[in-house]
Amino acid sequence: MSAPADADARRAVAPVICYPTDTLPAPDPDAIAAHLEGAEPIGRVDVPPRDARAIRVPRGTLLRISCPEGAQVGDLNLFAQGNLDERFFAGKTRALHGTHLDVGARMWSCFPYLRPMATLVADSLDWYGTDPFGGRVHDVIGTRCDPYTARLLGGGDYHHCCHSNLTRALAAAEGIAPDRAEALVHDVLNVFMCTGFTAVEGLYFMKASPARKGDRIDLLAEIDLLAVLSACPGGDCGSAHSSDTATCHPLRMEVLSPGAERAAAWPEPPVNAYDRSHGL
Repeated sequence: MSAPADADARRAVAPVICYPTDTLPAPDPDAIAAHLEGAEPIGRVDVPPRDARAIRVPRGTLLRISCPEGAQVGDLNLFAQGNLDERFFAGKTRALHGTHLDVGARMWSCFPYLRPMATLVADSLDWYGTDPFGGRVHDVIGTRCDPYTARLLGGGDYHHCCHSNLTRALAAAEGIAPDRAEALVHDVLNVFMCTGFTAVEGLYFMKASPARKGDRIDLLAEIDLLAVLSACPGGDCGSAHSSDTATCHPLRMEVLSPGAERAAAWPEPPVNAYDRSHGL
């Protein structure tokens, strides 16, 4: 159809932010820094290439995710310890903080809980910003590579997609059946992944991660967490999303604690106060 006479005027209408966050409680960086001062490692898990592992992260401790050997993208799921139904809500996190997470952004849990699960408190890649293609790091856009889409687009079964990796790791960590674990695996924080949307088609793109050996992000656990991380079979995702030929490296998850007593004193955010009556 031909454009209406006022097409340019319609396109020129200014956008409105869907979720203004002026009233959203902001983390206090000084309080967080004081709380974490002197934090020492209390646990570590190395995630093999093209596989996933889980680690428990007590409230008030720090989860550090790093590249110990080289550039590697990771897909992160978060669950509330003791209640797997409360898990990371990438879509609402994206609506509140944008497509990519920066220091100060929080990872929110799903309905009906909708509370901060973790706060991003440090990022060695914060220098990257936005590149000429519109790419940024640490996105909450992509769902995770999965064997269903792989089969749909190319045929064949591939079992080392992040969805399958996360399913195996969650099943092993919680001692639950694979079908139960798969139903709980959810959209991810793409750690170290560099992504954006093409300007014309609006297609989701990836490019080689700028991460290098030693790069890391730090997440403060706002509640007791089970963190499950997959080392993506795409490696740095510069050429392939799921591949047995891409160069892949391990990832590392470390838990750092300021001491059990100080960690336990970190205030736990309450679940959302909505009464859940839904007008009935």
